[in-house]
Amino acid sequence: MGLSKRDQTHIERRLVATLTEACETAKAEVVGFDWLTHDVDYAAFPSSLRVIWVFDTQANKDQALAGGQGERMVELTAIALADAQVIVSPVSAHVQFDSEEQCQHANGGNWQQRLARKHHTRN
Repeated sequence: MGLSKRDQTHIERRLVATLTEACETAKAEVVGFDWLTHDVDYAAFPSSLRVIWVFDTQANKDQALAGGQGERMVELTAIALADAQVIVSPVSAHVQFDSEEQCQHANGGNWQQRLARKHHTRN
């Protein structure tokens, strides 16, 4: 049996709170990092959960990942998920990196369209 709407709401609130903390930490630590979002299909929870870390430019994303900051962001994600009582393994399989620049180029800045497309092409 799937999660009730009430359970989904509780999980969502915990995720928003803990991921917001992770986001604020990363903004202070990672050059060019802008914001993060998450999406999930609760019919396939927690395996469908993904956290998308968004940089301002592709160059800043590439530089951060080359400099090891991706591992730090995965670590922040792991802490946030643990605090939200969401267990996935490995956490890195649920983390993606993107940039405002790439969204603008490929999707005209339409994040909803981009995230829907990336969701279907991630596997």
